[in-house]
Formats: sequence, structure tokens, C-alpha cells
Amino acid sequence: MEQMPVFVKIDEYDDVLNTIRAIRKKIEEAKSTLLKINDLKNEEDHQIEMWQSALTEFEKKVDFIDHSLNEPENY
Repeated sequence: MEQMPVFVKIDEYDDVLNTIRAIRKKIEEAKSTLLKINDLKNEEDHQIEMWQSALTEFEKKVDFIDHSLNEPENY
């Protein structure tokens, strides 16, 4: 097939360019939003790990106290 030139009205061409610019801007905004969400998720994951660690430590202490209170002392 022979390539033929495509003619587009100037005002339609400008509209297409403006639409493409707007789409690119929205894509950049979406990327920025995703980065912020990822940062928040990482911070949340870190907090959850800290809480899990604290809870595990607390559970160990309670188990120790429970074990100490329920075991008779050897003299």
C-alpha cells in the first residue's frame, strides 16, 4: 500500500495536541499519587511490624509471669 499524506484541519490538530498534553499531565499526576500511596503503605507496614514486635514481647512477658505464678518454687 502506498503511503498517502494525511490532512488534518489545523484546529483539530491543535485539539489533538491539547488532549495529548492533558492526558500526559493526568498520567504524571497518577504516577505521583501512586508514589505517595506506596510511601504510606511502606510506613504502615513498618508500624504494623513494630506493633507485632511489641505484642510478641508483651506476650512473652505475660507467659513468663503466668508460668512463674503457676509453678511451685523448689527449695
